[in-house]
Amino acid sequence: MRRVVDGYPDRVLIGEAYLPVDRLMSYYGANLSGLHLPFNFQLLQAKWEAQVIAGAVKIYEEALPPGAWPNWVLGNHDRSRIASRVGEAQARLAALLLLTLRGTPTLYYGDELGMKDAAIPPELVKDPWEKNVPGLGLGRDPERTPMQWNGGPNAGFSTGTPWLPVAADAERVNVEIESRNPRSLLAFYRSLLALRRAEAALSVGSYTPLEVGPNVLSFERAHAGRCFTSVLNFSAEPQQASLSGPCRRSLVLSTDPERALGSVAGELLLGPNEGVVLGP
Repeated sequence: MRRVVDGYPDRVLIGEAYLPVDRLMSYYGANLSGLHLPFNFQLLQAKWEAQVIAGAVKIYEEALPPGAWPNWVLGNHDRSRIASRVGEAQARLAALLLLTLRGTPTLYYGDELGMKDAAIPPELVKDPWEKNVPGLGLGRDPERTPMQWNGGPNAGFSTGTPWLPVAADAERVNVEIESRNPRSLLAFYRSLLALRRAEAALSVGSYTPLEVGPNVLSFERAHAGRCFTSVLNFSAEPQQASLSGPCRRSLVLSTDPERALGSVAGELLLGPNEGVVLGP
């Protein structure tokens, strides 16, 4: 497969392999001749706690073969949606984590809106897992409902009858509404992506974990003299974070749309569930 892909320009070979990290690494192939990106699903499965996530990142980074490029998946068609797994309050934190870690991020459609698992009536179930063993919570239809483009019929997804019903919150959680709201989750994703594209430190830079506290995850990204620090509060209580160092002089982005950006010094009080990006 890799030989075929390499016969064409600008191609990438991605593999969906649900495997422990040590076994996953073999799919990069000898001398990186296998998959460019064997999907890394650790964030789908890890307990949503700062120290657990930090440990998972450490194990993965240390296991990568020399020269291998990392990747991260936070949502997909087999697991509950991010907003349902970690809650609305931490959905922005999850976005900041995914888009500032080292490696290629994979976004699952609708997560950038805060779409949640939808209730599927028994007569409309499509997933064979749910049909074969109903009532065990194995069905994957709830995270596979149509993309919510607007508040119109079928959320603007189709003029016909969609494969699965549209989620009940489509009138308020959709692209059209969130595109007009600078404080929406979609606006936050767009800001993160713009920052990532503008700063090589966040797209291709190095990764250095930082010690902060039991409820706070922090790491530094650096490239060609530019550096940024992500600080994420995984708790529902305020947390203090130190701002010493060249990568922590300015608050560049926050999950809190009310947070004032600009120069900072000394200690930073993170709000409940807040994540920030600090820069030079």
